[in-house]
Amino acid sequence: MKRFASKIKWSKYTQLLKTKWSKYTQLLKTKWSKYTQLLKTKWSKYAQLLKAKGRKHAQLLVPLLSILLIAVFNLLRDPSFFSVEISKNNLDNPVLTGNLISILNGASELAVISMGMTLVTAACGGQDISVGALGTIAASVFVKILRDGQITAGTIVLAFLACCAAAMVFGAFNGTLVSVFKIQPMIATLVLFTCGRSVAYWINGGATPTIESPLINAVGSFIPGCPVPTPILIVIAVGLLLGALLRFTTLGLYTQTVGINQRAARLNGINPTLIKLASFLVLGLCCAVAGCISASRLGLINHETMLQEIEMDAILAVAIGGNALGGGKFRITGSVLGAYAIQALTITLYAMKVPSTDVKAYKAIVIIIIVVISSPVVKQAISRLWAKVKENSQKKKEVAA
Repeated sequence: MKRFASKIKWSKYTQLLKTKWSKYTQLLKTKWSKYTQLLKTKWSKYAQLLKAKGRKHAQLLVPLLSILLIAVFNLLRDPSFFSVEISKNNLDNPVLTGNLISILNGASELAVISMGMTLVTAACGGQDISVGALGTIAASVFVKILRDGQITAGTIVLAFLACCAAAMVFGAFNGTLVSVFKIQPMIATLVLFTCGRSVAYWINGGATPTIESPLINAVGSFIPGCPVPTPILIVIAVGLLLGALLRFTTLGLYTQTVGINQRAARLNGINPTLIKLASFLVLGLCCAVAGCISASRLGLINHETMLQEIEMDAILAVAIGGNALGGGKFRITGSVLGAYAIQALTITLYAMKVPSTDVKAYKAIVIIIIVVISSPVVKQAISRLWAKVKENSQKKKEVAA
């Protein structure tokens, strides 16, 4: 009887253990299911966020890839191409030298103008081909005021403000033709492209004036005690100011809206005329900055050669930056990277000792390849090819399963 009773107790005990274990395992399964579901939900949200950010930054792929290809080519050709050294300039100040510094420094005017060109392209669906002439006019005003008195920090600031005002007036002229009279931007700006350099020549009485001052040299080359070229610092400052303007105001959003659909923008209370005019005013300011950099760098005004053909490079920088030349969405960063890619290509060709008469031809070939690769047709073809590859790989997995 004792054995029988002990068996009954053991049976009840094991049954109790089984019941509790079953409940415990069921609870674990429920919690694990909830935890895995939570992980899946969070991962799905994270994956969607990554895809959204990827699509947002995909526009920068072409200029970054262009710079990467040029960098790899130079690395294989001559590893010393990337060397940066500290040497003494004419004033016995330590300064940074090297091809990388030359690229960043030499592209300063182009980078600044490409920022403004991006806004005009996005808002108007066209390009301003008078930026070189407009920059020369601004530089002529800058030099005219400096030569009329003693060059001090105050007169430099006054001259800069005056040249900005002059550039904005001519920018408003171009903007009025485009926004009010509905003239295609390239045709409207052809007027200033044709006569702008003559206007700059008249401002200084038909002369080719020079300006000499340590302050001007500091603006165009190096600030004493700072090894970084001043034009690079100016580009950074302009980029930060323009970035803040687009971030903390509605100008960027309204520009994209007008560029995508003017009628829809007007129905939503946006004035396309004012937005287009504002984009030309910003471009005028950018041309004034570029003109001051160029005049300070050279120490003189050459009305025929100053910022010559920079309008073509600015348009190419916008295109290489992944911005739609027909207007709409834009990225200022892409255009700046495009400007540096163009300058890197130019410096590379000169480093290879290509004759200056042939540089433009080689540069045109490379730029055509870059622009074709970044064209919507090629992008769509690559997208279709990638979709087919993914579909084939998915079918193979299903067959293997």
